[in-house]
Amino acid sequence: MPAPAVQLSAPVLSVLLLVLVAAAGCGQQQPPGGMGGFPPPEVTTVSVQPAAFPVTFEYVGQTAGSKDAEVRARVTGIVEKRLYQEGAAVRAGQPLFLLDAKPFEAQLAAAEAELLRARAQKTQADREAARLRPLAERKAIGQKEADDAASAAEFATAAIKAAQAKLSEAKLNLAYTRVVAPISGLSSRAQQSEGSLANANTTLLTTVSQVDPIWILFNISENEQLRLNKAMADGRLQLPRNNAFEVTVKLSDGSTFPRSGRISFTDTRVNPQTGTYEMRAEIANADLALKPGQFVRVALKGAQRQGALAVPQVAVLEGPQGKFVYVIGKDRDGQEIAEARPVVVGDWSESGGRNVWLIDSGLAAGDRVIVDGVARIMMPNTPVRITPAGDASGPPPGAPAAAAAPAAATSK
Repeated sequence: MPAPAVQLSAPVLSVLLLVLVAAAGCGQQQPPGGMGGFPPPEVTTVSVQPAAFPVTFEYVGQTAGSKDAEVRARVTGIVEKRLYQEGAAVRAGQPLFLLDAKPFEAQLAAAEAELLRARAQKTQADREAARLRPLAERKAIGQKEADDAASAAEFATAAIKAAQAKLSEAKLNLAYTRVVAPISGLSSRAQQSEGSLANANTTLLTTVSQVDPIWILFNISENEQLRLNKAMADGRLQLPRNNAFEVTVKLSDGSTFPRSGRISFTDTRVNPQTGTYEMRAEIANADLALKPGQFVRVALKGAQRQGALAVPQVAVLEGPQGKFVYVIGKDRDGQEIAEARPVVVGDWSESGGRNVWLIDSGLAAGDRVIVDGVARIMMPNTPVRITPAGDASGPPPGAPAAAAAPAAATSK
């Protein structure tokens, strides 16, 4: 007689199925190390070593003419005509405005007539003195009469000189009716229109700015200057002698101006209103590509950080507590893990064709910093597998070639 069939409920079937699956997996080897049974992420590291790195300091600046001349009328008169195109380049001595010259022409004619009269008086006085001189020698007239005639001749000579001075002044005033550019440069708009009264030495007609070379004014904060001074005193920073920086200019669209310049002025006083030191760069601008008043970024190249530690910028991460990097450490079992290390970053630089952060604190020489594969690390102290150093892109920061790399840095 066959045994009766045993019927199992659904919960019992589920439990049996789980047991069978667990038993089947007992004979398989689990992947080592990784989270959730996954293999450890592959990463590439660099060993940071002290080296010299070029640094560049960047500041916001504004262009200004190397000479700014205010064009004013030197005589009082009515503006008759504007002789230049507003905003165009002008050269020194070029006429800009024409004032009403008729009053000054009349003054010139009067001064010429006065000179003629003085010369006529001088001729008359000379004849009178010559006529009385022999009479005084023969005692035919008194000596006083002869002396008066000689003095009259001398007075006439002085009158001629006074008339000549007035004539020169009249000619000068007439010439001033043509208002000319005092320097070569870019002109501004006319401040007075035709028919306006221009008062001598007070009325501003326009301005002219010399823009070749052009100046770039920028400021360095007192705090940053103190930081740089401390770095130099500690031997961690070396600046070029006599502020011989190479000055490059970045325009508002991000492009770099094709010519470089130099530092032409450094103020030794702190502006009490802004708390900054003023500096001035000078750059050639023969093609007038730069105009006064433009906002630009000034980059000063030529400084070097000595004995600095650097890591690629891709290795620096931002967390709730600030910037940090992953370095290689060991867990209790001696397995390599990714430890989060807080760092204080300084300037930017370039090494081996990649941008790097200079590290002020947080790392020590010989630390192995993870540069590739950072995105695969889910959390700190995760086990990792280091790929061969040859897989890294470019030489590590601090390699000997880095000191000769061109600067591509900016100050914080």
